[in-house]
Amino acid sequence: MKQRFSESQIISILKQSESGQTVAELCREHGMSSTSFYKWRSKYGGMEAYHNIRDEISVRREQTIEAPVCRKPAAK
Repeated sequence: MKQRFSESQIISILKQSESGQTVAELCREHGMSSTSFYKWRSKYGGMEAYHNIRDEISVRREQTIEAPVCRKPAAK
C-alpha cells in the first residue's frame, strides 16, 4: 500500500494541531481519519518539538531495519 502522506507532511499536520486546530478540522482539511492522526502522533509525537526530525526518523528506521547477524564460528 502506498503512503499518501510524506513524513514532512505528517510533521506539518502535527504542528498545526499544536497551534490550536482541532483534530476534526485537520482530518477534514487533509482528507484523513482521526485514527491516522493519533497513530502519527504516537509515532512522531515524542520527538523533541520536531527539531532535527530527519535525523530522528532516520535513526528509528535504522534501528528497525538492522537485525543482529548471527555467525557460527568457523569449523576447525
